[in-house]
Amino acid sequence: MERVAAENEEALEAWDGVLFDRFLQFREIVTAGLGAHGEAALAAHPPQPGDRVLDIGCGFGDTSLRIAGLVGDSGSVLGVDVAPRFIEAAQAEAEETRAANVSYAVRDVQVTEFEDRFDYAFARFGTMFFANPVAAMRNVRKALAPDGRLCMVVWRRKLDNDWLHRAETVVEEFVEEPEETDEPTCGPGPFSMANADTVSDILLNAGFAEVELRRCDIPILIGRDLDHAVEFVTAIGPAGEVIRLAGEEAEKIRPRIEAALREALAEFESPDGVVADASTWIVSASAPA
Repeated sequence: MERVAAENEEALEAWDGVLFDRFLQFREIVTAGLGAHGEAALAAHPPQPGDRVLDIGCGFGDTSLRIAGLVGDSGSVLGVDVAPRFIEAAQAEAEETRAANVSYAVRDVQVTEFEDRFDYAFARFGTMFFANPVAAMRNVRKALAPDGRLCMVVWRRKLDNDWLHRAETVVEEFVEEPEETDEPTCGPGPFSMANADTVSDILLNAGFAEVELRRCDIPILIGRDLDHAVEFVTAIGPAGEVIRLAGEEAEKIRPRIEAALREALAEFESPDGVVADASTWIVSASAPA
């Protein structure tokens, strides 16, 4: 097992266990919907042909394969993730596609000093879960060649993602997240970089320069129908986390919770499925020469 920071071990347990299973179950929504925000980031700050790229928190590796196509045969992509099961899935798919310029490794970026140097580092929702984000981003900055570019996508506030906020509010009317639990959690959580000043401070303290944040609002499909959307929000995201950590208390009244969620999410139903606005930051920064 590769080295993992002690304070990230609980997050590793969650991402390599229950969260992997849930992301696999809803992969179509996660990669297609959230993938649109990744595409917007790549369009705003594209890697160049021949670039050596680090893909942080690569998950299933779809971003790594996408970037591999952009940098071409003269470039290369290393996708890293702390969870071995995600890396195993990514490697299997890379082999199926016969992508020769992509490789993967299990790494906790917070404690990894990369031997290779990269021209570009990318992360689609892969940087919000470090217990010590400054240390992690400092390692990324050190891995970049002089004037190398960082581009990452992070969630904006829950209030700016009404479907997530609304679902969590509904669930909390029935159960509360326990102060203590034996269930592993995912670390600081998906909204740890929602504040622009926080993100800027992290990157500046990690040694980056020219930090810029651009708001990105793109609607995403959160379910084929209302039942599917309810299934999704009760598995992944803040509402799903409250239900998971509340355990048996939540399961006893799950039908009531789901009925309330169907009512709350009905506004987002359309002929094309349940579609809601998703709001993110596209963050860019440079590694000083």
